[in-house]
Amino acid sequence: MPRLESCAWSCSCAARGRHKTQPGDAATKADEMLSSGGPSQASVGRGARSPGGGAGSTLNWSRHLVQRSVVLFVVGAFMALVLNLLQVQRNVTLFPEEVIATLFSSAWWVPPCCGTAAAVVGLLYPCIDSHLGEPHKFKREWASVMRCIAVFVGINHASAKLDFANNVQLSLTLAALSLGLWWTFDRSRSGLGLGITIAFVATLITQFLVYNGVYQYTSPDFLYIRSWLPCIFFSGGVTVGNIGRQLAMGIPEKPHND
Repeated sequence: MPRLESCAWSCSCAARGRHKTQPGDAATKADEMLSSGGPSQASVGRGARSPGGGAGSTLNWSRHLVQRSVVLFVVGAFMALVLNLLQVQRNVTLFPEEVIATLFSSAWWVPPCCGTAAAVVGLLYPCIDSHLGEPHKFKREWASVMRCIAVFVGINHASAKLDFANNVQLSLTLAALSLGLWWTFDRSRSGLGLGITIAFVATLITQFLVYNGVYQYTSPDFLYIRSWLPCIFFSGGVTVGNIGRQLAMGIPEKPHND
């Protein structure tokens, strides 16, 4: 009998203990539910802030795009003035007399047209690289870009200074130099394709301008222009493309709205 009474007493104590722990368990579960609701509330907060972050990213990307466009325009306009002055001084390019008495002995429309073309080409190169999924990483440094500019200026200088027996020999020499410039500072298929396309389109535009008497070339041997002019356009496109690629390094990507 004493043994039975001790067992009954222990069972009643255990039951009272379970009843006492139930409120604590309920509080614990409530705390867990509140704590589990925290991440969801945080995710809701992040979702509410996401539109503002996307707008800021778009604004930042647009600002970088405008800055790159301005830099490319200035570089293209300045290079056009300097290089065209050399062609005019060597009587390779002839402008009308009423036009020639302007800045750097060049027509007023040459700097803005060349600057706009440089901005378009410089923005197009990294855009094509991104579209093809082949980021250009060969010699991506400003020292290489400056050397590329120096070689391009040298090729343009050679077109006006070097004397060959005929324009065909000069054209072949400049073509080899232009391909060497691409191989040394670019080596990408997109760069080669864009350079050829730019040379073709720029040559057609130049043929049209010369045909309509806007200006002219002395001793034309390729319809109305010199046969080496496409080589200048090709090397210029590769050079401006390298500048545009270098300016595009480290900028944020354009956000996409899914």
